[in-house]
Amino acid sequence: MTDLTLITTSTSLEGYKVIKQLGLVRGITVRSRSLVGNIAGGFMTLFGGRSAIYTELCERSREEALQLMIQHGRELGCNAIINMRYDANEVMNGLTEVLAYGTAVLVEKID
Repeated sequence: MTDLTLITTSTSLEGYKVIKQLGLVRGITVRSRSLVGNIAGGFMTLFGGRSAIYTELCERSREEALQLMIQHGRELGCNAIINMRYDANEVMNGLTEVLAYGTAVLVEKID
């Protein structure tokens, strides 16, 4: 297994050559807000501005999906993921799916 160190939203990596595409990798997490979080978040929206509670929930969800995608890439033996993206969908009221996905590749450094 190789160490995965490179992730980009670009379709290429400057200074590297893609030598093999290994396929789609993804990480999916489904999160719900707690009753307390909903009450606190709803209270914060009354005053407007940034909602720290929901921002933290979103950030944790994206990080978890990202780490799951990286794990999937490692299972395939890639050392980079290109064209990485996030997507989110509401599965039902208060339940959100967060997806991180990209193309797993083997790259080598260009001299």
